[in-house]
Amino acid sequence: MDAKKVFLLGLLSLSLFAFRDADPRRVSHKNIFRHKLESDVYIVVIKSSYELQVYDKEGWYATYPVVFGSKSLEDKMMEGDRKTPEGTYHIISKRRHEKWDKMMDIDYPTKADYEKFNDRKAKGLIPKNAKIGNGIAIHGTWQHDEHVVDMYQNWTNGCISLKNEDVDELYDLVPVGTKVIIKK
Repeated sequence: MDAKKVFLLGLLSLSLFAFRDADPRRVSHKNIFRHKLESDVYIVVIKSSYELQVYDKEGWYATYPVVFGSKSLEDKMMEGDRKTPEGTYHIISKRRHEKWDKMMDIDYPTKADYEKFNDRKAKGLIPKNAKIGNGIAIHGTWQHDEHVVDMYQNWTNGCISLKNEDVDELYDLVPVGTKVIIKK
């Protein structure tokens, strides 16, 4: 076996050992296989598996554990229900936050969200005086409260919350304008 193959097998063995005891929802191969995130980055949030996955033009890049708002993983219906919306969004701003480390705001509500909201109102699924809500973001946790992610404790008002070390990493990886697909 040539030296390059031995070196790559060694890296793979080390990476598997390093992740052996790690949270199975936090898996990343970026440090081993790619040193720079490729362009065309997008995010997929899968509520049923409590995961935020990052992709680029080369494919899967990283997965982070996340939590949401309500214990119900149903689609957001109206303001105040604490549910995380489902659909296709974009990161519209990035900023530091005094409580939740870093924050990436998404463009909820979109035209599609207004259409779902108005349809639900017309069908009587939500009150006539309900409002659609806004202010959905991807952000960290309260200081020293990262265990909520490990314990699958949904605590937000509909946002997507990561551990602070993970939100720091994600914040540096994705630019404003990144597509965010949220699904059940």
